[in-house]
Amino acid sequence: MAAWRLGSLRDGDTVVRLLTWAGWAVVVVSGLAGFAANPAAQGEADESILVISLAVFFIVLVARLLLFAFLHRNRRTALVPLIIGVVLYATGSAVLNGAVPASATTFPAPGEWLFISAYVAFAAFLVLDANQRNSTTLTAWLDAVILIGAVAAAAGGLLLTPFVNSFPEGGVPLLVAILYPMIALAFAIVVIGQSALSARSWGRSTTALVLGFLALALAESSLVLTLGLGTYAFTTILSILYGLAFLLLADGATAPRAPIASISRRLPPAFLIASFLVAITMLLLRPTGLLGWAISIPAALTLVATGARLAIALQESRRATEAFQLAQTDDLTGLPNRRAVLKALDDGIAEQREMGLMLLDLDGFKEVNDTLGHSAGDALLELVALRMRDALPHDMLLCRLGGDEFAIVTRHADELRLLEEARSIRETLLAPAKVDGMDLAMHASVGIAVRQPEDARAADLLRRADVAMYEAKVTRSGAQLYDAGRDEFSRQRLKMGEDLRRGLAKGDVITWYQPKVDTLTSQVIGVEALVRWDHPERGMIPPMAFLSVARRSGLMQSLSETVIALALADAAKWRAAGLDLNVAINIAPSELLSGALLPLLYETVETSGVPSHAITIEVTEDTFLADPERAREIIMEMRRHGLKTSIDDYGTGFSSLAYLRDLPITELKLDRSFVSTVTTDERSRLIVESTVSMAHALDLRVVAEGVENADTHMEVVRMGIDLLQGYYMSPPMPSDQVLAWVQEWNSKSLTGGANRLRQHFPFQDASGS
Repeated sequence: MAAWRLGSLRDGDTVVRLLTWAGWAVVVVSGLAGFAANPAAQGEADESILVISLAVFFIVLVARLLLFAFLHRNRRTALVPLIIGVVLYATGSAVLNGAVPASATTFPAPGEWLFISAYVAFAAFLVLDANQRNSTTLTAWLDAVILIGAVAAAAGGLLLTPFVNSFPEGGVPLLVAILYPMIALAFAIVVIGQSALSARSWGRSTTALVLGFLALALAESSLVLTLGLGTYAFTTILSILYGLAFLLLADGATAPRAPIASISRRLPPAFLIASFLVAITMLLLRPTGLLGWAISIPAALTLVATGARLAIALQESRRATEAFQLAQTDDLTGLPNRRAVLKALDDGIAEQREMGLMLLDLDGFKEVNDTLGHSAGDALLELVALRMRDALPHDMLLCRLGGDEFAIVTRHADELRLLEEARSIRETLLAPAKVDGMDLAMHASVGIAVRQPEDARAADLLRRADVAMYEAKVTRSGAQLYDAGRDEFSRQRLKMGEDLRRGLAKGDVITWYQPKVDTLTSQVIGVEALVRWDHPERGMIPPMAFLSVARRSGLMQSLSETVIALALADAAKWRAAGLDLNVAINIAPSELLSGALLPLLYETVETSGVPSHAITIEVTEDTFLADPERAREIIMEMRRHGLKTSIDDYGTGFSSLAYLRDLPITELKLDRSFVSTVTTDERSRLIVESTVSMAHALDLRVVAEGVENADTHMEVVRMGIDLLQGYYMSPPMPSDQVLAWVQEWNSKSLTGGANRLRQHFPFQDASGS
């Protein structure tokens, strides 16, 4: 059935095309016959030829429209009034050219009401044929008024002015005479207006309708000019003009339709100016009387609409300029934003200019934001932006990319000069800034890259600068030029961050443990939990290889939560097996000070069943440097929950004896850099001895981390160290080996067999513990 329908449609369209050519053939043949019968072009057409031609022409035309309406259901509603209009016009022509010769018929003829009715049907066609779904804006209406007014004024001046001479008396005869051409002209203007309002797409259909109505207006004008003699006079050329008009209208009604644009079109500025000039010209050259008013009114409307349209255009231009500036401006700092950087870089690459890019990232800004709050962080960013803007030359573009990351675009590519400029910027930021009552000195890492001939887009330059900035952070060099030799490592780092994210979700992150041995009893009394990543492809990865990646990827919180959960689960398992061990867990300063991790820690301790006094939280001295008051509150809070606190890597940070005096610290853990050199470096030995004496005086326990050989073991025991940790006793081991190892160690240590035990458990070295 569908195939038959498709075949019928194709055959029907073929017949429609044949009828179209037949209509054109009738016009051509009748015109040639008319010229043959009366060679004078301005002479009246032969009555018999005219009547026969009209009959055949309108039959072919109506058949074409009826068949097209039958085949195309979606166009049928609009075509029905057009067909009725054509039939009415054909009937009026038959009445006019029937019993009495047209040349003997006085104006107005008895069949004039049929012509008027036909125009009413044409109007219905135009309304139904236009798209009614698109909403229109004020600008679209003004454009339509300008377009319609300019065309009406120009066409009125060209088509209607001749009537002044034909009907010098004016009045009702003139009004009736110009009715038909005025309506036809108005229809052409309506079609143009519909296109301006996006109710029609400007294509073959719209063009044919406009030309058809203009041809009809011209034909009606020519006919009305002959009515000045009081009778109708049809010439061969006039007949051809009428036929051409109706053929064009039929073409417009049956032509394929282009899709309607969903966004209203705007008239180009040149057309607005041309419309303005046409309106002025028509006002200056308008005739007097009724026709003058017919031309003056649309011309005046055109001027008013053009003025309003220009005012709206100026307002839109101002808004667009403001929107463009806002789109390229950072709301917080007022600096250009990422869009501005990308545009500047793309423009420089397109013009092949020398250009450098510095990416600057504030070190430790996350801790400030987490500790003091976002308002303090925003204030710090504003201050940083102000300092850099004042310090940089005007020919450098300073932008904020987002967060604590800034970009600086230079008009030169001198790498040494760029390094010097980066050093100057970093020094500018080091000056203490008072934020929320605290003096903060901001350190920054700067990555530098210069434009290369092969750069195709801004992203290429940004990526290289980002790689260099990461290297500056890792090496703590402050500023780093892009080094292609390290780029692959940086690509690997980006991939590692995604792998770590998946590894945390899949359970690939695990904990190993290193024992802590009491120097008095040689018994293992605790372990330190050390994170490891069991990578599915690269095997066991130590923490030093991925902690920086976790920090940069925003995974430290998830990593800390995983270590806490694993360590407490293992501690509960050992206690169930009769092994009571203190478990030490490291928490980074940023996670500790943020406050988000502590509630989870307390909840996990409570649900695990492990006594809180069996858990030691190891923190570094950087914790107290970042925010001493907040750190003090957190240490006191953990103490109230029964947790112990150990200062890890003691002696390597900015030490202050005040927190040792005022806070409930449980132990000091001497950094391995002092412990490993106590037998070879006199200063290290004195530092360790004095630290032990001070700690014992404050009732603090001292842990020696990094005991790697027998000489170091003997020396730190002699100094009075309380706990020993290091490869001399045991390297870190998986959780499932801890129970057996500790039980064996403790039993052997009672009989002096610790050395033999070390030989019995040949653990592999897991460096970077």
